[in-house]
Amino acid sequence: MNDALRDTLAPTQPFDTNPLLADWDTPYGLPPFDRVRPEHFLPAFDVAMPAHLAELDAIASQDAAPSFDNTVVAFDGAGRLYGRIYLLFDNLCLSETSPELQAAELAMAPRLAAHDSAIYLHAGLFSRIDALYRDRAGLGLDGEQLRLLERIHLDFVRAGARLDDAAKTRYAAVTQELAELCTRFSQNVLADEAAFTLELHGEADLAGLPEFVRAAARGAAAERKLAEGSHVITLSPSLAEPFMTFSSRRDLRETIWRERVARGAHAGEHDNRPLAAAIVALRQEQAALHGYASFADYELVDRMAGKPAAVLELLEKAWQPALDKAALDRAELERRAAELGEPTPIAAWDWRYLAEKVRQQRYDLDDAELKPYFTLDNMIAAMFDCAGRLFGVSFVEQHGVPLYHPDARLWEMRDRDGKLAGLFIGDNYARPTKRSGAWMSLFRHQSSHGGGTLPIVINNNNFARAEPTLLSFDDVRTLFHEFGHGLHGLLSKVRYEKLSGTEVLQDFVELPSQIFENWAEEESVLARHARHYRTGEPIPAELLGKLRRARQFDQAWATIQYVGPALIDMALHALPRGTAVDIAAFEAEQCARLGVPADIGQRHYLSHFGHLFAGPGYAAGYYVYMWAEVLDADGYDAFVEAGDPFDAATAERLYRFIYSAGNTQDPAQAYRAFRGRDPVVEPMLKKRGLISSPV
Repeated sequence: MNDALRDTLAPTQPFDTNPLLADWDTPYGLPPFDRVRPEHFLPAFDVAMPAHLAELDAIASQDAAPSFDNTVVAFDGAGRLYGRIYLLFDNLCLSETSPELQAAELAMAPRLAAHDSAIYLHAGLFSRIDALYRDRAGLGLDGEQLRLLERIHLDFVRAGARLDDAAKTRYAAVTQELAELCTRFSQNVLADEAAFTLELHGEADLAGLPEFVRAAARGAAAERKLAEGSHVITLSPSLAEPFMTFSSRRDLRETIWRERVARGAHAGEHDNRPLAAAIVALRQEQAALHGYASFADYELVDRMAGKPAAVLELLEKAWQPALDKAALDRAELERRAAELGEPTPIAAWDWRYLAEKVRQQRYDLDDAELKPYFTLDNMIAAMFDCAGRLFGVSFVEQHGVPLYHPDARLWEMRDRDGKLAGLFIGDNYARPTKRSGAWMSLFRHQSSHGGGTLPIVINNNNFARAEPTLLSFDDVRTLFHEFGHGLHGLLSKVRYEKLSGTEVLQDFVELPSQIFENWAEEESVLARHARHYRTGEPIPAELLGKLRRARQFDQAWATIQYVGPALIDMALHALPRGTAVDIAAFEAEQCARLGVPADIGQRHYLSHFGHLFAGPGYAAGYYVYMWAEVLDADGYDAFVEAGDPFDAATAERLYRFIYSAGNTQDPAQAYRAFRGRDPVVEPMLKKRGLISSPV
């Protein structure tokens, strides 16, 4: 902490005893993970939030007329102490929580929301920013400076800066209440996931499970300190999904399926259904205060899609073809069920199991045959290799640096000249103290202004721990997907933190992650890195051919699993203000209206749909994965057209306009600069096997 900032604060604050407030004299300026305790956060926020507001007050009250430097740049650079504490707090709450940290998280949620409101409802600050915005054409700003001014101004407006005083007061109260409800929603899901285990007793319960699933189940049991040799199935997707794919115990598959569906829907203290209904009502009010008909209308103003109609048009292009294709797939699964003596009609807990049987029969491809070639370490090496061949960077692992958990690993990212350009943390294993799913986050954003900062990026996955850790091919895609987000943060080369890395529109942020998945499927990459964990032999060409031929298998099921929740999300957030909603009834009505097949179901049900209710990021926005998939399928075709998945000229455009550019220009313009034209939807539909005509 600099001396000037110390001087603005009360001298009694514990700068030297609280490691969050002291200078972070750590390698690379990492958080002092080994010294931080949950009880440090509340006192640190008590210092950092007033300090941040004092910086903003100073910007707003200065005598000099507003200028880009003394207002906009100063705003972008303010609150560094607060920012680093918040990022550490947020990451620990997600990756390595505890009862003490959860209590702090719940206590801080409304306070953090109030702090955001105090920033964006700061009348004096907005007055200066608004004056610059009105005069922006005459300020002589370059493109990045203009983008920064416009984005900051939009943030203020969307946060209520133009509302009257009464509306501002109510808006601030709504955001605080939403923050608390969303935190409780997330904690309830984690509680349900942590509370459930299915212990398998003897060979009868293990029937059908290949060794890699058994090893993962032993690992989960060991982590829970059960007797040696015990096997446990948890609700983590990396364990539950393989179990439902291979277990020949239909009753146990049903148990796991029902428990995953019921997360957040158990009556009692962890029931998320009333919380979700309250969140929807508050979002309706939030949109109405801004003058929008619905929360979906409000949210989509700042998205590439622009309006709900554009979202529905895209989703509906995939929905009916997926239903039609699923009907054909269902008939084949039922034939296979009859051959195996399984009951028909099939149920949702049968689909994965029977689909795997059909895949083995049709393509002579067994996931258990594939997984020995996909060790976690080899696939990490593969993603680093792809990044190096595309963008000229390299990754060097560092040992002995304190991190927050033994699972976490640290790499330096070096540029093509060997210079340190960023830090990457990988945390790949599931554990009870970690949120489920996979995500990328940051401990520090990239910027080059005022001396600059190097990014510190983290990827979290939830792979089942085993020795060795073997990944399914879906796991490999997930690993590459999150690393695509990671590269978006690591490769950022912009001046201002507000525009760096992943600070882009929500339906553009998934492009860098999803396009990077394509290299996980490149046969040249797999031939180099997919090696048998016992023999070291490369994956046979014959097996790669089987994998290629099976790429579109069961894509109708995957499409329905995703598009159904996306359509329900849009319907839920299109409700006008004052529309009370019973979450369970609404979901059932929408499933019936859409014709969601009962034997397929949904990837996410509303009671545990963290994308929508654990925070605002993907509310009225779960569609963004398919929106970005249109961009990624069309964009990867540029490499196909060049005849080389590592074509240097195409990779340079991808780096310049997508990965390094942050939010320095409109995303539609950025995509056109990379691709040379606007995207088309057909490559996405073809990739999913929903159309067969040539593009």
